[in-house]
Amino acid sequence: MELLEYLQYPWIIRALIASVLVGISCGMLGVFIVLRNMALIGDALSHAILPGIVIAFIVFGGYHLSGFFLGAVLAGLLAAAAITWIQQNLPTKNDAAIGIIFTVMFAAGVIGISILSRNEGVHLDLQDFLFGNILGVGSEDLWLNLLIAIAVVGSVMFFFRYFFITTFQESYARAMGIKSGVVHYYLMLLLSFTVVASLQTVGVILVVAMLVTPSSTALLWSDNLKPALAISAGFGTLSAISGLVAAIYLEIPPGPAMAICAFIFFLVSALVSPKKGYLFQYFRKQKYRAKILWEDILKYTFKFGQREPVSTDQVSIGIERNPREVKKAIKKMVRKGLLLRSNGGYKLTDNGAARGKQLVRAHRLWETWLVGKAGLSEDQIHEDAEYYEHLLNEDILDQIDASLNFPKVDPHGTPIPQKYEREKIGLNKLKTGDRFLFPKENPVVEQRESETGSRLRGRIFQLISSSEVGFIISEPGKKTTVNVPNLEILLVEKLIELRD
Repeated sequence: MELLEYLQYPWIIRALIASVLVGISCGMLGVFIVLRNMALIGDALSHAILPGIVIAFIVFGGYHLSGFFLGAVLAGLLAAAAITWIQQNLPTKNDAAIGIIFTVMFAAGVIGISILSRNEGVHLDLQDFLFGNILGVGSEDLWLNLLIAIAVVGSVMFFFRYFFITTFQESYARAMGIKSGVVHYYLMLLLSFTVVASLQTVGVILVVAMLVTPSSTALLWSDNLKPALAISAGFGTLSAISGLVAAIYLEIPPGPAMAICAFIFFLVSALVSPKKGYLFQYFRKQKYRAKILWEDILKYTFKFGQREPVSTDQVSIGIERNPREVKKAIKKMVRKGLLLRSNGGYKLTDNGAARGKQLVRAHRLWETWLVGKAGLSEDQIHEDAEYYEHLLNEDILDQIDASLNFPKVDPHGTPIPQKYEREKIGLNKLKTGDRFLFPKENPVVEQRESETGSRLRGRIFQLISSSEVGFIISEPGKKTTVNVPNLEILLVEKLIELRD
């Protein structure tokens, strides 16, 4: 039978709508559950609601949807309160407290359902509570799911700021007067609602899969909370619908099918998602490894290939890399215009020489900084410099150079390639884009430092704009600016880049 033919049946429509509502509710709320490291609490609440269902059955004298909802929610809140009390008042590990409460309440619920099921005329099927029965969703269940979905989505929208700040900066939230405990218990209330809504869909055992898996999938795709909430709701909905379709076609239980589909989406995302996916990470590592090899070749050739060409064997021995790997890299570097063939060997092009010079400068400046600023000895600095020479960009190197007062040699006595020469000039004579240094000993600069709250001396700045009232400057590569008024008569050191 085709899917469109199934859609003719009301019970399929109800099951489909319930799946969508549960997917949205679990998906959105699950993001906060995962970010707060509360996945185990979600599992605990889903198991702990069974005693509430048993008590509601006894109080209301049978199956009563509103009674089941009320009993389940109260049981969930009782479990959350009991867990919190044990964590705060007894010398028990947090995860152990969760395990103790949810197992004892789950056991009590199973025993209660078993006892009630012995009575004649009682229709309580433990399997339906454990694994769900979405194909048996009625109109009342659908309205309840809709109300819970509205409550969850509405709460996330209206209280987003409170959820956000208590999730990431709880101490800051308390300093602002936000009662993080109230937010926590309100989140537990919403979690109890969602668990109740998921009873008919996936059951108490698998509800944690719909809470945790779609949200974990979403967080692979986005680090921004608002998009992550939408993506998680989307994956939750897709997991629920695809699980329902698979259950109909394969004649398998819908709840486990939804959990499996959610995991498949997670697995695919873990492979292909940008930035965090395995394939992206793999290719990024390969690209970075190739970059390191190219830069090692450029640095070696800059150091030893200035006078005469270097051979592939010389380079591979010098940088301690596989000859075949080096040969392959050199061919690509020739095509990229970084190396050129010369007398059976290879020499640097102008572009290659500039990059090689930057790497050598980075290595020797970092060694100088480690000795001068970090207090390390000469025999402790080489490996660290070998690593950081590939990470330091030109703006950072320039600031390191300035902080060291532009040293000429490194701790080993080896010359450091120089990038700038300095010229004293009035600040009002600078042009937009010029780089400069403030004088280190000047009372006017010291006063401006205290007025602006910015450290001006010993750092390279770039002129952004000037006017009659002052100047706007910033550090190269940074977006933040500093306003420096009335210093037009001050002499600064203009940095003029040297040309090879």
